[in-house]
Amino acid sequence: MKLVRFTVAGLPRTDLGKPLRKRFLAPLGVVAGFVDATGGGGWGPVGTPSILASGRLEPRKTIGSIDTSEFLVAIAASLGFLFGIGGEGVNAGWALALLLGGVIAAPIAAWLVRHIPPRVLGSAVGGIIILTNVRTLLRSDWIDAPDTTRYAVYTVIYVIWVAALAYSIQQYRLHREEDRQIIAAAAA
Repeated sequence: MKLVRFTVAGLPRTDLGKPLRKRFLAPLGVVAGFVDATGGGGWGPVGTPSILASGRLEPRKTIGSIDTSEFLVAIAASLGFLFGIGGEGVNAGWALALLLGGVIAAPIAAWLVRHIPPRVLGSAVGGIIILTNVRTLLRSDWIDAPDTTRYAVYTVIYVIWVAALAYSIQQYRLHREEDRQIIAAAAA
């Protein structure tokens, strides 16, 4: 849905800049935090599309807000697990490698989010969300799709995603000034 919305419609205009409501954010935080803590991930895949769907924040601000809050949720979940089960089963080498990768990738991602136009960023993030969620579903015990099916589905998703990004870039170039004015008005 995000991929189609940002690709075809571009930056949502009607609610941009309006504050997010606590009655929306609090339940979202509970659900996303629970999914994150119980499934080992989910804060981003649950929180990002929900806030993007509201149309109240630019994609770059949504991603920045989710990343900032995800850091605190990860600390809380990690402390909960460490107090609950101790350090048993935690591979320090894996944890350090993941931490190092995140430390390297985070500033690069922050720079990209700041410089990529919202319409293009929305299509890019939508494609990533679709691809990662479809991959998770196809490899789950529920579906357990064979390799040929998975690769065929991935290929279709990649083709659609590339087409969506190309269209978003084209539309951004056509409506560049209008989008800048909308973002500036929302920030004021």
